[in-house]
Amino acid sequence: MSTIHPDRKKRVRTALRWFSIAAWVTGVWLLILTTRMIAQYLLGMSIPSWAHYIGQVHGLFYILYLLATLNLGTKALWPPLRWVVTALAGCIPFLSFFVERWRRQEVTEKFQLDQP
Repeated sequence: MSTIHPDRKKRVRTALRWFSIAAWVTGVWLLILTTRMIAQYLLGMSIPSWAHYIGQVHGLFYILYLLATLNLGTKALWPPLRWVVTALAGCIPFLSFFVERWRRQEVTEKFQLDQP
């Protein structure tokens, strides 16, 4: 296996860190949004007026997640299907956590990030 230039490792490591943060934050807010929607629409519960902002907050974090995906995918040279699957993971409850783990493992191995 060829060695990866230290500068490229640093760029990929930084992009991976931002992607991981964005994936977790987006995933948590998506779970909060899903819980709110289940409570309101399936259980018929009355929700406070501030709870309507949950969707907007998730949307904001999803945009940041897409930017982090674009940044990491560009640096890791992902094929198109990997970009699409990764981007959609921020819209399906729990999937962002699994995809983050898979991408972290793939990128860490491919770019030898666990080696100095």
